Amino acid sequence: MSSLAIEYGTHERVREVIDRLTFCAEHVSLDFDGWEDPHVKGPGLYFAVVADREYGSYADPMGDNRWPRDRCRSVFAEDAFVEATETVSLECDGGIVVAVDGEVESQMVRFRDLGTRSGEADLADDVAYEPWMGSRHMSAIETSVRPDVVATVTLSEETGRVSVFREGEAESATRKEIGGPWRAE
Repeated sequence: MSSLAIEYGTHERVREVIDRLTFCAEHVSLDFDGWEDPHVKGPGLYFAVVADREYGSYADPMGDNRWPRDRCRSVFAEDAFVEATETVSLECDGGIVVAVDGEVESQMVRFRDLGTRSGEADLADDVAYEPWMGSRHMSAIETSVRPDVVATVTLSEETGRVSVFREGEAESATRKEIGGPWRAE
């Protein structure tokens, strides 16, 4: 490793970016009251924190799905970020790309499955799916093993579960577990 290289997985500011994404996804989950309704489709989110903005080799644009950069460019924009996330979680589909500096890309994307490019077979060996995972979570865990991806964060639109994926490992909290002992009912 060169002396100028940054270890993004342990970098304090990058960890703050991931924490903000996670806390915001948890807020959206807890703020939605319809999870118990039959056949509900609640808010859903899929964030990917990338170290290199050249992610086009493994992601495709998701049509007109866009992050509202005119209202919020960064995860550090506090209230504007929460408001934009609430809107996007209900109205848009696709992955939201966030750079390690917290800047949110405009175009939402669909991350390609592992194995679509040569040299990805070894990455697929680092992925183990859990029974609770739907397609968004399977994509997020696969995306998390890519060398330029630091982490992915999801909010399940079926259950309100919030998950963080790093290097093919999942940390997940059901809606009832979010907030732990500090959760206000």
